[in-house]
Amino acid sequence: MAMAKFLSVLLLALLGISMITTQVMATDSAYHLDGRNYGPGSLRSSQCPSECSRRCSQTQYHKPCMFFCQKCCKTCLCVPPGYYGNKSVCPCYNNWKTKRGGPKCP
Repeated sequence: MAMAKFLSVLLLALLGISMITTQVMATDSAYHLDGRNYGPGSLRSSQCPSECSRRCSQTQYHKPCMFFCQKCCKTCLCVPPGYYGNKSVCPCYNNWKTKRGGPKCP
């Protein structure tokens, strides 16, 4: 009985530590992924072509990706880190939708 209580307290403590660690990591990395600043207004429009080249470098639809990425970048002054996803870092980029309701920005 005492062993079951000990194991349940230990499991609960590990779960709590895991949740705290995840929250701390999420807040630390939200706008500083790989050491750079991301987020609304983090770029100048002259930086859009190079940032979009990076963003679109691994897609097979390079031309449309570059077109829409640059359009979104010039409006939002932000391009999310990585090749895919991470759009929550740039709310304007993330929330801009097409007429059909799909994502406008790659």
